[in-house]
Amino acid sequence: MNTSDTPVPAARKAIPRPPLSRTGQPAPWAHLPVEGRRGITLERVMGALAADRADRADRGQSGSPEPWRSLSGEAVDGRPAAVLVPLFEQDGETRVILTVRSDRLRSHRGEVAFPGGRLDPGEEVAEGALREAHEEVGLDPGLVTVVAALTAMPTVSSNTVMTPVVATLEGRPSLVANPDEVDRVFDVALSELVAAHAFHEEWWSVPGRRHLSDLPDGEFPVWFFEVAGETVWGATARTLVELLCLVLEVRVPTTLQSP
Repeated sequence: MNTSDTPVPAARKAIPRPPLSRTGQPAPWAHLPVEGRRGITLERVMGALAADRADRADRGQSGSPEPWRSLSGEAVDGRPAAVLVPLFEQDGETRVILTVRSDRLRSHRGEVAFPGGRLDPGEEVAEGALREAHEEVGLDPGLVTVVAALTAMPTVSSNTVMTPVVATLEGRPSLVANPDEVDRVFDVALSELVAAHAFHEEWWSVPGRRHLSDLPDGEFPVWFFEVAGETVWGATARTLVELLCLVLEVRVPTTLQSP
């Protein structure tokens, strides 16, 4: 199955916005020239990730972000999970593979996500991400080159801490969705994600909600991408923002946990 051939369903479930929400800021890359947001090659992405690892090493940090630490810089709790962020290049543009979760699942039903899930006991992050990608979309681990881990992301609704594992493929893979877990497999170019009007930010306020800041009423930012007929939000959007900021050399917003 070509990753972009599966039809888009007529409608997805509504985003569960709280009664108190407001419009946020423009995309972190909104000030960049349009030309700099096109032609994002895999070489450019790999160079950005290598530079990030080198910068961490210069600051005395490990080669990848400390496990279970959020973008806010605070340690968080939750069951360990991992997702694979598979990248490949086509026509000079890096593309990322995403899935739409099945309505049969217990959490995050109908949401756009990377292939992934909770780790088995004793399982390493990269090992778990590869296993889940094979189970969910039939991605052969032998075709995957693991490159780096991004910052762990706590998710409140499923009580997990998700580590994104960035990996590369030689080309567009042939994938088959496991219907028990995945409704749709698709891919988008990174340049589509940073195009005008693809991104928007909202600030949600949920009084009494557990959060990692001292903002009033538990207010926190939520990021969205509108691409390929889907709305990408939550931890998946936050992972994409971190990756895109590294590639475009703009500051990664310091944020909190995902809904």
